[in-house]
Parts: sequence; C-alpha cells; structure tokens
Amino acid sequence: MKITISKENYLKTIAEAESEGEPVIAATLARWLNVSAPAVTMAIKRLKRDSLIRVGRDGQLSLTPGGRDIANRLLNRHHLIERMLTEIFGMEWYKVHEEAEQLEHAVSADFERRLLERLGTGEACPHGNRVERDTPQDRRNRGWRPLDEVPSASGAVVVSVFERDRRLLEYLNGIGIRPGATVKMLATNYDDTLTLGIDGKPVQLGRGAAAKVWVGPLS
Repeated sequence: MKITISKENYLKTIAEAESEGEPVIAATLARWLNVSAPAVTMAIKRLKRDSLIRVGRDGQLSLTPGGRDIANRLLNRHHLIERMLTEIFGMEWYKVHEEAEQLEHAVSADFERRLLERLGTGEACPHGNRVERDTPQDRRNRGWRPLDEVPSASGAVVVSVFERDRRLLEYLNGIGIRPGATVKMLATNYDDTLTLGIDGKPVQLGRGAAAKVWVGPLS
C-alpha cells in the first residue's frame, strides 16, 4: 500500500478535527482542507479500501489503528518542525504552521530522530498545542477555558491558540495575544465583541476569534 502525501493529509486532518471536538464527516474534511466534496468522497473510498479509516452508518469517520499510526507520525513531525523553526531558527510563531505543513512530508526518520535528540519531548508547540490528542474536554479538565468565557474583570494567561488560520494568528499577534501573554476581560459588548486589557491597553476582539484562544488561570 502506497502512502501518498494526500492520504497523510487526510489522516492527520481527521486526528486534528477530533482534537478540536468536531464530529468528523466528509464536510468537515472539505472545510478543513479546502477541497471539493467529490475529492473528499474519492479520498474516503481510498482510505477505507486501504483499511486506514472506518465510516460509520451516520457518515462519521474514525481512524483505524493503522491510520492512527500514520496520523500520529505526521503530527509528531509537524510538532518537531514547528519547534525547530522557532527554537533554532527564530521564525515568528504565527508563521511556522504553514512551513511545517510543507516540510513534514519530506522529513526522514533519521532527521526526525536528530530533532528529538536536539529538542527533547514534552514541550508544547509555539502555538501552545500538545502533540497528542487533546480535546476541548481534556483542556477544561486542566482548568483551561476559551477566552470568550473569561468573566468580566478577571485575568488569565494565554496557553493555546488554534493554529490552522494564518490570518487569525497574525491578527492575534498584532494585538499582543500569544501563548504566555496575560489578558484581562474588561467588557463583553453588545456587538458580540470583547474588550480586553493587554499590556495595559484596551483591545477589541470578536467572540468567534476569542473562542479559538484557550487560557488558564494566573499563577
């Protein structure tokens, strides 16, 4: 069985969508990968034929053990490459996801092993995300919550940001929201925006964007 870049991308995306708590169906993959519905249908047929995914009666997709192994290998490589780009080469945190998407398919097992020796394990990626499956409920169990749920006049520290939206990452970086930043909820506004205090300055952020930022309690 030949494992193509396309197959790797589909398998990794299923694992990533699961971690975001989304029900993974064909439409989910079309939206996450920005591909057409017919392309997703053909991909699902190939992945099912190769025993890499299961398709439930309701159309929900799940990874087989073989598919999970491939997805986890890609996720680990992606994670290591993001860390390499920031920790070794000093690339901005909001740029590294797209670079890693390209490089993860070309990394050899030997290079991956050397990255592990250099960087070690257990560290979050530059966006604050863990390499293993980490669902919204897992994050809540650690005492985290989405930024839009922070009570008024309360402070929190940014711990994780959804990394698949480059424009969102650039915007958040521009207003000072990045992993490790301290934020304070100043007001919840009528127009569905939030007023946050960052570095002593008030900034506006839409509730939809804030929902993609996870925060933890101030230490």
